[in-house]
Amino acid sequence: MSTELITKLREMTGAGIIDCRNALKESNNDINKACQWLREKGMATAVKKAGRSVKQGLVCSYIHYNGTLGVLVEVNCETDFVAKTEDFKNLVKEIAMQIAAVAPTYVSREQISISVIEAEREIYKAQLKEEGKPEKVWDKIIAGKLEKFYSQICLYDQNYIRDTASKETIKDLVTNAIAKIGENIVIKRFARFKIGEEQ
Repeated sequence: MSTELITKLREMTGAGIIDCRNALKESNNDINKACQWLREKGMATAVKKAGRSVKQGLVCSYIHYNGTLGVLVEVNCETDFVAKTEDFKNLVKEIAMQIAAVAPTYVSREQISISVIEAEREIYKAQLKEEGKPEKVWDKIIAGKLEKFYSQICLYDQNYIRDTASKETIKDLVTNAIAKIGENIVIKRFARFKIGEEQ
């Protein structure tokens, strides 16, 4: 089973990596049957909900046990009813703990300015030139390096700290919650504070 096929199915359905892998396994790698399988299981509904308005939610705080590290995060959903559910509260708490542990800079890659991305590209080009790599392969290598860069600084792209074996990202975690809860969910913003660290 190829990574490309799993990625394509995720883009089509919004389902998580594990669900996509299971769907492809159940459908002998037939992507259309895999989509149908996910729909039947209620896992492909997240994509339809992604455009819906989110004006409710929670602001959650997480303070590390010794009081030297703290996080505030705002996660939005569609209704006050869902914001009060244990599933939603637990999701927001998990996201706050992720921010505390891994220290992302942005919620998503869309928030990164073009100038920051271009500066990274220039660094990678200089490295590749120094290593003597042929220019014709630079674009592919730089694309891979940028993906790694996003996975380090963007919350949605980070691997979920509680499930490192499956390579589930925070985006997968949120997408799976959307499918389970039945409402659009968006991580709006966060702030992370650590004693002695410059802002």
